Amino acid sequence: MISQDRLPDCLPFSWDLLMRYRLIEIVAQWEGRLTTNHLTNSFKIGRQQASKDIHFYMSSIAPDNLIYDKSLKGYTPSANFVPVLTTGIADEYLHILSRNKDIAHTFTGLDLGFAHTEILQVPLRQIDPLILRTLVQAARGHRRVELSYISMTSGTEEGRILVPHTLVCTPLRWHVRAYCEKHREYRDFVLSRFRGVPELLEESNFTAADDVPWNTEVTIQITPDSRLNETQQDILAHDFGMTDRCLHVNTRAPLVSYVLQAFNLDADKLDADPLAQQIVIANRQEVLPHLFKK
Repeated sequence: MISQDRLPDCLPFSWDLLMRYRLIEIVAQWEGRLTTNHLTNSFKIGRQQASKDIHFYMSSIAPDNLIYDKSLKGYTPSANFVPVLTTGIADEYLHILSRNKDIAHTFTGLDLGFAHTEILQVPLRQIDPLILRTLVQAARGHRRVELSYISMTSGTEEGRILVPHTLVCTPLRWHVRAYCEKHREYRDFVLSRFRGVPELLEESNFTAADDVPWNTEVTIQITPDSRLNETQQDILAHDFGMTDRCLHVNTRAPLVSYVLQAFNLDADKLDADPLAQQIVIANRQEVLPHLFKK
């Protein structure tokens, strides 16, 4: 979160202005040189407006953050640079690179280090726009929705009546958390496996507040594999920002398996090679009850 005591009195800005000011700050901090091209290419605005945005940032948002460098023909971060509209952590810049790389095929003019960035793209799963829109509307209005679903277990298309409450993004796919009237419990449904034309029905009394597993917090403790030597364990502790060689990951009970997948961890298997495994689940017994049923 951005520290509220660092925000100037002129906030809040409109959404589009805030995004432009944030880009100014991020590019200056992480790339070391900001020009009007970053704004004109990324937001499709004129050079005069881009120059106006930069000058406003310098005069009213963070007067001590940027310096104009004639030799570079751009603005560089000052020695006293302090992020005001951003958190200043590396993931912020890397996330923007990732998102911009993802939409570069549409917005070809984006100017954020693409020549020096290569990002692996996982093929997108096919999600029917009509089904997604209907699920979003149902979740927003606490309404039932009737549609067809193909599960990996049955392999056949079956009609379902669901009451969705949350869309969830995992590293490999999107799914929706919903109450299933057929099974009379809350379950996860992969968005790409819905079929047919959805029908939005009346409101339901089932909400996210009634989803007990969803509202159950689980802490996963991840540590370096003890089979590694001290130096290797310290390297991993630094990589993951661990405290006392332990990373505490808080998540919802139904998301535990997805978190472990993101860390490439299998609670039922320990790799014979500790250099391949690298990290392990320290509180495995506490985590096991929340894993997917096999």
